[in-house]
This record gives sequence, structure tokens and C-alpha cells, in this order.
Amino acid sequence: MNTIKRTIRALAAGLTVGIAATSMAQTAAPAPATAKAVFAGGCFWCVESDFDKVPGVLSTVSGYTGGRTANPTYEQVSTKDTGHAEVVEIVFDPNKVSYSQLVEHFWRTIDPTTKDQQFCDRGNPYRSAIFALNAEQLKVAQSSKVALEKSKPFKEPIVTEIVLATTFYPAEDYHQDYYLKNPVRYKYYRTSCGRDARLQQLWGKPATK
Repeated sequence: MNTIKRTIRALAAGLTVGIAATSMAQTAAPAPATAKAVFAGGCFWCVESDFDKVPGVLSTVSGYTGGRTANPTYEQVSTKDTGHAEVVEIVFDPNKVSYSQLVEHFWRTIDPTTKDQQFCDRGNPYRSAIFALNAEQLKVAQSSKVALEKSKPFKEPIVTEIVLATTFYPAEDYHQDYYLKNPVRYKYYRTSCGRDARLQQLWGKPATK
């Protein structure tokens, strides 16, 4: 009988230790270290470049979202028939930069006054949009737009879309980090497209290049 009791007590002690260890592990588990955001600001080469320079942004991927065709190619999106926008999916460290701060940065890297156009690029693939990944991001983006409409330094209305995101499709490899792989061509494109000149006209300060 004593042997049985000792066995039961040992099993109970082991169970208690196991539960305590599990509880400590759960308590010590860190909060998610990264989060994502998706923005459309015309040519995704430029959006990548503008966000890669933000402290706390860990990576950027050019791609397509907001359309009807699964796994679209650049050629399909360029026909302007798929409904997709050129976008950049951003992975960031929320301990270093908040989603709200990214939204504020986004506004100042686009022309929010033009529908289905950003600078020299025209058509719905080049519309400006914030694709919120959840209800909280949607609320933050909408509140930011309301505040911007009250304080904006230009007269034109803001037409940038704020919608919940649909499936994100990465763009082809040659589009990724284009500004790093082809710096001369990228600089020529950005300058000739008038992006930075228009941003300075809108916001009154030089844009990120």
C-alpha cells in the first residue's frame, strides 16, 4: 500500500512540475516579433525603395493584390484588365516602428489626389491604396485619412482607397529590389516620371529617393 501511495505522489509531483513548466514557457513566450503591411503607391520599385529606408522595416516584397485573377503575371496586370494594383508587402518590427507610423510615411511618398494614376503611370494597376490586413489596421488607416484631410497642405481631395486586403501575389524576381539591382535605370525612371518633383510640390519637402 505504501508503495502505491508513493507512486501516486510521485506521479502527482511530476504532473505539477510539468504543468508549472508549461505555464512558465507560455508566460515567457515572446509577442510576435514582426507584422505586415501592404501599400499601393504606383510603381512598386519606388515603394520598395521608399520603405526600405524606414528604421524598423525588415523586408519588402513587390507584388499584386486587389484583383480577380489568381497568380497574375506582370504582363496580365499591365493589361489593366485583372483589377490588381502594384503593391509592396512590408514586414516590420512593431517594437521599432508602428503601423500608424508606416501609414503616415506612406502618405508622404504618394500623390493621394489622383485616381488610377501615380505620376507618369496611368491605369488601375497604379492606383494608390492602403490594403489593411485586419480590422485594426483598417481603423488606423481610416483615422489617418480623416486627420490628413483636415491638415493636408494641398487643396485637392484625397482619393486613395482604404480597403481590406485580398490575396497577395509576389511579383517576378526581376522586379524585386529593382532599385538596387539597376540603380541607374531606376534613378532615370524615377526622375523622368516626375515622382519626386510632384511629391515636393504636394508636401513641401524633398521625397525619399
